[in-house]
Amino acid sequence: MKYQNTLNGDKIQCMICPRNCKLKEGQSGFCHVRKNLGGDVCLTSYGYNTGLTIDPIEKKPLYHFYPNSKVLSFGTLGCNMGCSFCQNWQISKSKADSTNLIHAKPVEIAEIAVEHNCKSVAFTYNDPVIFFEYAIDTAKECHKRGLKTVAVTAGYINPEPRVEFFKYMDAVNVDLKAFTEQFYQKNCLAHLEPVLDTIKYIKNETDCWMELTTLLIEGENDSDAEIKQECEWIIKNLGADVPLHFSAFHPDYKMLDKNPTKFATLQKAYDIAKKTGIRYVYTGNILNSETESTYCHSCSKSIIRRDGYRISAYDLNGVDCKFCGAHCAGRFDDVYSP
Repeated sequence: MKYQNTLNGDKIQCMICPRNCKLKEGQSGFCHVRKNLGGDVCLTSYGYNTGLTIDPIEKKPLYHFYPNSKVLSFGTLGCNMGCSFCQNWQISKSKADSTNLIHAKPVEIAEIAVEHNCKSVAFTYNDPVIFFEYAIDTAKECHKRGLKTVAVTAGYINPEPRVEFFKYMDAVNVDLKAFTEQFYQKNCLAHLEPVLDTIKYIKNETDCWMELTTLLIEGENDSDAEIKQECEWIIKNLGADVPLHFSAFHPDYKMLDKNPTKFATLQKAYDIAKKTGIRYVYTGNILNSETESTYCHSCSKSIIRRDGYRISAYDLNGVDCKFCGAHCAGRFDDVYSP
């Protein structure tokens, strides 16, 4: 299905994301890869990617989705967000010709994943919303071979295409970049509400496993009040079982004047989230085993011990705590393979 509208003259409107770009013949949208060619919105990056990488699933980050499994990751060029702090800007902000990238058909990506004993394939590095057709076609080939699919996204997608997109995703990490409209407008050239709508849709209307990540930038989105408000919204709209990752910012792209996030800032957010009632809270980009590990919400014992991306102890029986039998939310193998 093509998500577009025909306008007066030779213009069409791309309806994939809330930007709803109006494009003349030959013109590309904000993302640089969706283009009006002959009256249709065409994905100019289809079949091209910046390279295939085998990662631990924890790097996405996904901590409750088949821990210690391998995921084949890839992305393309462009993005529909305008984040001044982008940590992958060399890819997401690139206007280079996609045909200079590595070419790989969806079926080839799926077969490479199988060959390297990957559990899943991840659409990441830049937002898969903009390479919608390439991601979905690849997901279909993955599912034919028993592979899981993962999307790492900012969640900036319109209601109609998001139904199709998340139908083909088994897990997602959504970057909830802040919890104020002001931050989204100033630092992302976007809006908060469509992201919250997507997050609610995924949790409440799909079978897709979801985790959230907020990159904390000191002085921008790390106030106690904002973090508490975010956590209270999560509890009210999603429940207590959606894992929340607070990750550390490092100066990049257009935001070079900000200091790297201190661990104390992550710890503060971690403590607020726990106190608010979120069961699974994590910190990232600064190593700390205590705040990277999973604890049973019932007996409080460590049930998955992490040192960076390495799991050093695993105390689940299937989906249950070995110590007290309480259920741990997520997608886990019946038998853990270290």
